[in-house]
Amino acid sequence: MYPKVQLTVSIPVRMRDGSVRTFIGYRVQHSNARGPYKGGIRYYPTTDLDEVTALAMLMTYKCAVVDLPYGGAKGGVACNPKELTRDELERLTRRYTYMIYDIIGPYKDIPAPDVYTDAQVMAWIMDTYSQLAGRQTPEVVTGKPVALGGSEGREEATGLGTAIGLREAAKALNMGIKGLRVAVEGFGNVGSYAAMYLHEWGAKVVAVSDSKGGVYNPEGLNVPKLIEHKKRTGTVLGFEGAKEITDEELLHLDVDALVPAAVEGTINARTVHDVKAKIVSEGANGPVTSDADRVLSEKGVFVVPDILANAGGVTVSYFEWVQNLKREKWTKEEVLAKMEAKLVRAFHDVLNTSRRYAVSSRMGAMCLAVERVCEAIKLLNIWP
Repeated sequence: MYPKVQLTVSIPVRMRDGSVRTFIGYRVQHSNARGPYKGGIRYYPTTDLDEVTALAMLMTYKCAVVDLPYGGAKGGVACNPKELTRDELERLTRRYTYMIYDIIGPYKDIPAPDVYTDAQVMAWIMDTYSQLAGRQTPEVVTGKPVALGGSEGREEATGLGTAIGLREAAKALNMGIKGLRVAVEGFGNVGSYAAMYLHEWGAKVVAVSDSKGGVYNPEGLNVPKLIEHKKRTGTVLGFEGAKEITDEELLHLDVDALVPAAVEGTINARTVHDVKAKIVSEGANGPVTSDADRVLSEKGVFVVPDILANAGGVTVSYFEWVQNLKREKWTKEEVLAKMEAKLVRAFHDVLNTSRRYAVSSRMGAMCLAVERVCEAIKLLNIWP
């Protein structure tokens, strides 16, 4: 119920005009009963201790449900990186790393990217930690540039994992993936890769949307060409041969499966009643509110919950950490094959748990995760 550590730090940063501005940063470590803490660092204006604490707890259960030897943590700095220069962002990152240095480390707590942080930010964290430790320590963070020990396959991992969850749900419902009609809400990294893999496996992606709107073609969209169009124009709108629709219209299409991969809470008490999909695979964190989740359960919709569906990212982060510790380099094919095997096993563990307790797949995932964490705590006991 309670995190082990909550750290709040003040981060003074010299700005480009010579003034000094102080930012507030956080690192929350929820549980390390199953292994070192693991979790991202986000840079966002509204980040606060409550948010970071909740996300640290979710990371504990996400790692447990996929059976990774990690506990959960999360970090953040309350700032708007869009208003900072690259030099200011680097100074902020390095100072923040300096101030949490004592509680992170390859066998303590391994950060990763999150909202508005990326491989470059991880490179700065790695370098700062390495300078303080007196040795090159790539294994202190994951999500680094490949040139600095980052893993092949990390970019595709979360979207592929979301697609794998949908595919396994379709098998469990005896629907199969060939010809499955799918709508994808959100066409960023997660949504675009999920759509690409589903398209490759023979599913019919009939609609996608981004922050500016959506496109729909009942005969199916050419996903590779749509990805090129999005890169070229910055939006899915205007794609040849597709009708423009709103995000809400996408959620209510007559499809077999829905991949909400945008932001939290888009399937809510207002939008849920017209959802017609039989499967929902949550690429985003918390895209279905608790009220809407009850409605989906009553309608018999199979939900692949976010702590399972989008766990591909943390799984490949784990593989990156292992590669760094061993000073090895795996191919993309090897990484993604290992990830798929782990997620498929986790899916069936969740399915069996939900059947054993006669609960929804979301509750089954939480039951499984909490059982694993509790078992570890009981076996460790309390000392001293």
